[in-house]
Amino acid sequence: MKYHFFLLLIFFSIFGFSQKSKIDIKGIEKDLTNSRSPYYYERLIFKYKAYPKSLDSIESRYLYYGRNFRKDTISTSDERFKSLAEAFKQNNFADCITQGKILYEKDPTNLDILLILLRAYDDQKDGENLIYHLSQFRALTDGIKSSGDGLSEKTAYQVNSVGDEYILLNILNIGEEYTRSSKASKKGMLDIWEKDDKKIYIKILYTDL
Repeated sequence: MKYHFFLLLIFFSIFGFSQKSKIDIKGIEKDLTNSRSPYYYERLIFKYKAYPKSLDSIESRYLYYGRNFRKDTISTSDERFKSLAEAFKQNNFADCITQGKILYEKDPTNLDILLILLRAYDDQKDGENLIYHLSQFRALTDGIKSSGDGLSEKTAYQVNSVGDEYILLNILNIGEEYTRSSKASKKGMLDIWEKDDKKIYIKILYTDL
C-alpha cells in the first residue's frame, strides 16, 4: 500500500483546481472573527473536521489563509513539531500517529502535520484515516490553488510560508530542473521558478506588513 498514498495525492493534485479570484487578506481576517459571518472560524473548522469533502474553494481559502491570524498554530520551530519530525525521520510511524494526532487537535490546518499523518497512516494501512486527512489536505491545497494560476506576477499563487511553497511545488510537479529567482513584492516575497520558457510565480505572504 505504500504507493497508494502517492497515487492518491497525484490524483487530487491533478483534479483539484478551483476557481481563481483575488485574495482579500483583510476581509478574511474580519469574517473569521465575526460570529454572524458564514466564514466564521468556528463554523468553518467544524465543517472541516466533520465533512471535509463538503468545503467549497472559498471556505478552504478562508481556512488556509486564516492561519495567519490564529495565535494557536504550531510552527516547524516548535519543539513539539521537531519531536514529530524526528519520529518521521526515524520511520517510527506508530509514534508519528500518536504525536501527530495531538498536534492535529491543536492545529488542524497545518499542512506539515497533515502530510506526516498521511504518510504514517499509509504505512499502517489505515485507509479510513488516510482518506479522511487526504480530503482535508486537498481542501487546503485547493484553497492555495484558487489564489491564482501562477502564470504572472499579478496572478501568482499565494502561500503562507516557504514550507507551504515547497508542498505546492511538489503538487505542481516542479522539480530540481527549475531554477529560482526572488524579488521583493508588496506584503511578501515573490519567487519565480523557471525552466526553459516556462515560469511559475509564487508569492510568500507577509501579513504583518
